[in-house]
Amino acid sequence: MSLIILDRDGVINHDSDDFIKDPSEWEPIDGSLEAIARLNYAGYRVVVITNQSGVARGLYSVETLNRIHSKMRRMLAQVGGKIEAVLFCSHAAVDGCECRKPQNGLYQDLAHRLRVNLDNVPAVGDSLRDLQAAISSNAKPILVKTGKGERTLAAGIPEGVAVYDDLSAVVTALLEPSLQ
Repeated sequence: MSLIILDRDGVINHDSDDFIKDPSEWEPIDGSLEAIARLNYAGYRVVVITNQSGVARGLYSVETLNRIHSKMRRMLAQVGGKIEAVLFCSHAAVDGCECRKPQNGLYQDLAHRLRVNLDNVPAVGDSLRDLQAAISSNAKPILVKTGKGERTLAAGIPEGVAVYDDLSAVVTALLEPSLQ
């Protein structure tokens, strides 16, 4: 079975500079849930690794974050998909923790929990810190143009990072490479 790592905001759901603070604000990007279901059907284990500094900022609680993730899982189940695990960093950037991307603490935690090597595991994100965490874990960084992806691309990305319009395009490339 293959593994893929996804960032949440800007990859699976629409992002907000004001944070996603409530389940009512969580809205999937068109085609993202179906793309995850396609991955599941093809035998992929899907894991989300996400920074959620809104908890440290007092914008929402861990309980609210869990309700947001429950909504994501329910909507995903409606299209036949599932996420195996959601790992999140609730710290603010000033906390200097090892789990907040661009650090790779959550990636290493995932590798330890699943007893897997992350070499060349696809890791999809929309920001430079997503790409940096993937690179430092030897995963395969992939940028999507959704969320903050266009801004990230315009600012410059590390050499060799694959870029796709959205998660659906990433999944098509992974599952049907002859179409690319």
